[in-house]
Amino acid sequence: MALVEKKSFDDGQRVTINEISEATGIHRATLSKMINNPGCNVTLDTIDRLCKFFEVPVEHLIEHVPDK
Repeated sequence: MALVEKKSFDDGQRVTINEISEATGIHRATLSKMINNPGCNVTLDTIDRLCKFFEVPVEHLIEHVPDK
């Protein structure tokens, strides 16, 4: 959620999940699943759309966590 908070601050207004959904074409349910279920499967297209929306490289969205 840190990217949402940063974008809200940078834009000077609160950014909602609905706004992200409308701007990216990612279904609201998919965004909610990503927020509430870390580690869920998402497509590369979804990651790409979020990178474009937040104007960040992929490593700001995802992190590889090796198996223990």
